[in-house]
Amino acid sequence: MKIGVIGCGLVGSTAAYALIMQGIGREIILVDLNKARAEAEADDLQHAVPFANPLHVTAGNYPDLEGARVVIITAGVGQKPGETRLQLLGRNAAVFKQVIPNVLRYAPDAILVIASNPVDIMTHLTATYAKEFGVPSSHVIGSGTMLDTARFRSLVGRALDIDSRHVHAYVVGEHGDSEVLGWSAVSIGGIPLEEFCTRHCADMCAIDRHLIDERVRRAAYRIIEGKGATYYGVGSALARIVRVILQDERSILTVCTPMPDLEGFKDVTVSVPHLLGGDGILDTFLPVLDEQETSAFHNSVKLIQNIIRDMEKEGIL
Repeated sequence: MKIGVIGCGLVGSTAAYALIMQGIGREIILVDLNKARAEAEADDLQHAVPFANPLHVTAGNYPDLEGARVVIITAGVGQKPGETRLQLLGRNAAVFKQVIPNVLRYAPDAILVIASNPVDIMTHLTATYAKEFGVPSSHVIGSGTMLDTARFRSLVGRALDIDSRHVHAYVVGEHGDSEVLGWSAVSIGGIPLEEFCTRHCADMCAIDRHLIDERVRRAAYRIIEGKGATYYGVGSALARIVRVILQDERSILTVCTPMPDLEGFKDVTVSVPHLLGGDGILDTFLPVLDEQETSAFHNSVKLIQNIIRDMEKEGIL
């Protein structure tokens, strides 16, 4: 199966590397405005194949995407130290105006997986452009809060000395400062968090929760300040999304996709748990949150909705 990757920066190339290491797909096509960069990344990645799985990696142009089952889009300008994801919008929107039509001219049946920030808005923007080509919104999927959710689960697992794969917890709303950690729904191996702590003689006090919240919410800023960009986590998240699609795994992931109605909010794109499979988004499950979390979630949705409205006023949408 052919997978396209648009944008060969750190996120795109790391996503391709994760695909190779996990043996996802059979052919990866790298497309970048900088052709030399794409060719160099393709060569370097192909040299990893003998140590991993038999995939074919090449640099190409948009016509080479023909027949691609999934196209990952990481194109755009990078996030600067101290810059919020929302501030990236104006600079990245212009890039997508060129990228999305070019992808869909040659791969109209591909499911589009968006990673460029601010991902909620860029996913909404992509769906708007894709609609002109007859692409349903269920085939436009943003990485959303998958990485935030992974950070949340990882930190809870570490605090409790438990394998994070047995931690069930979700981060919902915007992939950014207003995101909401759903503490009220956290469970460990199917056991509610508080009950698990009692049985396991563990403790998860308000201070612990606050520290974890801050580490999840501020993770990108801290990493960018230290090394310039985040890419291992999101690259792995993108590989997981592609695997779920290609293998029709029907997994529940906190990705984002345009929704016509979300608890009374019309035409908005934020992350909530979605059922994902071979045909893209199959179903949506509203998060189970307490009163305080629900209020914070609604504020997060309003934030994104207001930005979308501003984009419409400015003629971007």
